[in-house]
Amino acid sequence: MPFLSWGYPEKWNKDIAWRPQDRWFAKLVLPLVPAIVLPNHLTLVRLFLTPVVVWLVWRGYYLAALCLFVLLGFTDAMDGSLARVRRQVSEWGIRFDPVADKLLIGSVLFVIVLDRVNFYLGLALLIVEAAAVIVGWWRARHGAVEPSNAWGKAKMVFEVIGISALLLALWSGRPLFIDLSFSTLVLALIAAVISVFVRLK
Repeated sequence: MPFLSWGYPEKWNKDIAWRPQDRWFAKLVLPLVPAIVLPNHLTLVRLFLTPVVVWLVWRGYYLAALCLFVLLGFTDAMDGSLARVRRQVSEWGIRFDPVADKLLIGSVLFVIVLDRVNFYLGLALLIVEAAAVIVGWWRARHGAVEPSNAWGKAKMVFEVIGISALLLALWSGRPLFIDLSFSTLVLALIAAVISVFVRLK
């Protein structure tokens, strides 16, 4: 099946446009990443370690869950920059990078946000995430395989910050971080809705 190929089509890599964070990545992080490490490897790491994060949260090991969650959140930014800088954007990565993101965020939302922050906010985020998957599947069925847009990336950043703040609150016992989590997740919901509507155009 073509979408399982890790080839790097010229249409995405010939004149690829760097994003602002890619220049910092190229200077500070790229020299530390061995050539054998591919962007899709980072996506796979996120997929395989998501159940570990969920287990840590479920067992109440909040500090360990926070550290691993932040690390996996960083791989989301890292695999995209790595793909653009090394011209290794692939159809597999475009399809499965958002799947890995949604599994990570959605599972943690289900485990703690619905219960600890706001049930309706968590539910709304889960519904919009599901809508994004459906829209992406529908567009792929019609031949459109597109990288995530800027609103989708902003949503992921807000979600990572919001969930990290909640894990920090659960570990430290400071309710201030729960307020920060709620506010940031509201921003994530707004960005998520805009992202879905932009893809529908």
